[in-house]
This record gives sequence, C-alpha cells and structure tokens, in this order.
Amino acid sequence: MGDTGTVDQDLVKRVQRGDKTAFDLLVRKYQYKVIKLVSRYVYDPSDAHDVAQEAFIKAYRALPGFRGDSAFYTWLYRIAINTAKNHVAARNRTPISAESEFGNEDSDGDFSSRLSDIDTPEALLLTDEVRRTIMTAIEGLPQDLRTALILREIEGMSYDEIAKTMDCPVGTVRSRLFRARDTIDAELKKIEGLAGT
Repeated sequence: MGDTGTVDQDLVKRVQRGDKTAFDLLVRKYQYKVIKLVSRYVYDPSDAHDVAQEAFIKAYRALPGFRGDSAFYTWLYRIAINTAKNHVAARNRTPISAESEFGNEDSDGDFSSRLSDIDTPEALLLTDEVRRTIMTAIEGLPQDLRTALILREIEGMSYDEIAKTMDCPVGTVRSRLFRARDTIDAELKKIEGLAGT
C-alpha cells in the first residue's frame, strides 16, 4: 500500500502543477473501483458511470486544495460517496442492493462468513433465504451504517480509512459497524430460529 500511496502522491503533485495526463492516470487506476462503489447507491449502470464521471470531475476541480492529509483514494471515495448520495436524493431513489457481489466477495464479517461456512444439508436449503435476509437487512440500514458496512466488508477498507472517507472518528466507525452487524445478526437469528422449529 505504501508504494501505491507514494505513486498517488506523485501523480497528485503533478496534477497540481498542471499536468492533466497525471490525472488521467489516476482516473484509469481508480475508475473501476469508483464505478463499483457508486453502483452500490445508483440503480442504473449508465447513471452509475455518469455519477462516477461527475465524482472524478469534482475531484479534479478540488485537487488544487488537496493537502494529502489522507490517502488520495480515501479522499476520492468520500467524493464518490457524496456524489452518489446527492444523485440518489435528487432522483428520490432507494440505493441499490449490494446483492450481486456481496456474497461473492472475501470479507471478514461474521454474517457474511456464514454464507460460505454452511455445511449441513438443512443449512444448504436456507442459503438463499439467508442471502436474501442479509441483503434486505443491509438495504434497511440507515445510510451511514450501510456505507460503513460496504466500505469495510466489500471494499476491504481499514477502520482508519473508513473514518477518513466518512469524515468521522474511528470510534464512530466501530460503533456504526457494530450496529450494522448487530442488526443483520438479529435478522439471521430469526431465520435460525425458524430452522430449529
């Protein structure tokens, strides 16, 4: 990660000196990740691409004031999340479910590891229901809890990176993740209770 941060810092400095090619390199490097992140909030793929492009434009305009207090990608993710939230608010839509990829990503959350650790025939029958329950619970979370969970479980960010991205203390991140996981676990326990009857 250190090498990536150094490369990003060098590119940012070049952009700040007027080198537009350096920004193109940053766009190429993070374009897929930003589109993927935005698509967690924006239903339509073409809208997601437009919102990602808007986020990059905002980042480009704001880059002269970027001081490097956080990693470039953390700063960029914050812009992308805010741009996506603004788009959703403007369109008055419900953010998209992360269902398409949530269960397929490697993650360290207890509830998501349950999906891959199912080994009994009875549990195998519940796999789809468990996955649906998780997705419904995630969609029902308040925006801040959902964002923290997505950044941790899907994007694999550290607590410190999430805190910088969401512009809040690490303790707040831990609290949001705890509440999000607790809510999802409570929904899963309902299913486990049904399986036991």
